[in-house]
Amino acid sequence: MIKAILFDMDGVLIEAKDWHYDALNRALEKFGMAIDRDAHLTTYDGLPTRRKLEMLSKTRGLPTRLHGFLNDLKQAYTLEIIYGKCKPNFTHQRTLSRLKAEGYRLGVCSNSVRPTVETMMRLARLDGYLELMLSNEDVQKAKPDPEIYTAAMARMGVAPKETLILEDNDHGIAAARASGAHVLVIGQKEDVNYDNIRRHIDQIRANAQASAA
Repeated sequence: MIKAILFDMDGVLIEAKDWHYDALNRALEKFGMAIDRDAHLTTYDGLPTRRKLEMLSKTRGLPTRLHGFLNDLKQAYTLEIIYGKCKPNFTHQRTLSRLKAEGYRLGVCSNSVRPTVETMMRLARLDGYLELMLSNEDVQKAKPDPEIYTAAMARMGVAPKETLILEDNDHGIAAARASGAHVLVIGQKEDVNYDNIRRHIDQIRANAQASAA
């Protein structure tokens, strides 16, 4: 039986991929290190900013002494965008409200930094439905390592077989699957709705009953 549902944030609950891309490039452009969109989607999407900067140092020679400055600048630009663009989504509010009312325990596990996670969830008015919010600052290893999901399950006191994770990008999907939990892959934000999640939970239950028969 599914007891907990864990959501990735960017690309799942918030359509913020372009926000992160734009904020990072705004910082990188000052040093001629902007990332093109295709590379971002195929290589960098879903990774924490510090990991992206490390990769740029290895592949393009970005001086490591700039990492701290660029990371801080990117986070400042991200918050600026969030305050201008992050708004409630009725479908997501309804979805989380119904799931919580049915007794599911809900959490967010994001590769973003904590201020970004907390601000987005507050502005989207989803924070009131969530039992926990974990960021990349709450773990030693960010996605694609499964630590953030195993940590969330440990805090909630639920087993992987009792947990459903919603993820949208390759790094997050790899982390979710490595955690041992059930995974619902999100292709677009419209996939995050009550009926779709309910169908997936019902299918998990049906598969378990068939295996036990």
